Amino acid sequence: MNDARLSDQHLTLAAALGRRSIVLVGMMGAGKSSIGRRLAARIGIPFADADAEIEQAAGMSIGDIFAVHGEPSFRSGEARVIARLLENGPQVLATGGGAFINPETRTRIEEKGISVWLKADMEVLIRRLRRRNDRPLLHTDDPAATLSALLAAREPIYSEAQLAVVSRDVPHEVIVEEIVTALCGKLGIDGACCRKDLL
Repeated sequence: MNDARLSDQHLTLAAALGRRSIVLVGMMGAGKSSIGRRLAARIGIPFADADAEIEQAAGMSIGDIFAVHGEPSFRSGEARVIARLLENGPQVLATGGGAFINPETRTRIEEKGISVWLKADMEVLIRRLRRRNDRPLLHTDDPAATLSALLAAREPIYSEAQLAVVSRDVPHEVIVEEIVTALCGKLGIDGACCRKDLL
């Protein structure tokens, strides 16, 4: 990749974003953090993870916040942290699975950013989440049924995001390029400027 062309692309995208953040929303396991880091590096802007910021602010893990203070307290803190982070754009901001469900948070995201729904189907989510045990909402007798119910309830709200890209089992770079292409369309940037293979 030509460094000069990459620099031009960064400037073009950054100028089009202005102070807005690219906000990744979607279910736990959709890949918001891992794809978000790569997307930020690809575009040349900072990356922030709302869950990591919440843990730092609270001085405890999200699991512990749920256990000690309950979900309503967590959601209240989550909304405050995201509101603060949205003042720091441009950046790529990965949010927790329930963040976009909060109407006030959705409004702030639409005012301060471009929301991108990483849409993953149930099979992909189950396969990814089986590897981890750090999701408080799935600490139930039937995690798959809980996840299915959450997905059904949340998808209509996620669909309000400005852009949607399917998260699936392909290299993360493929998803990143699809997001960049969608952003170029949204921001009115010449698509050729955004194509990595032309840089």
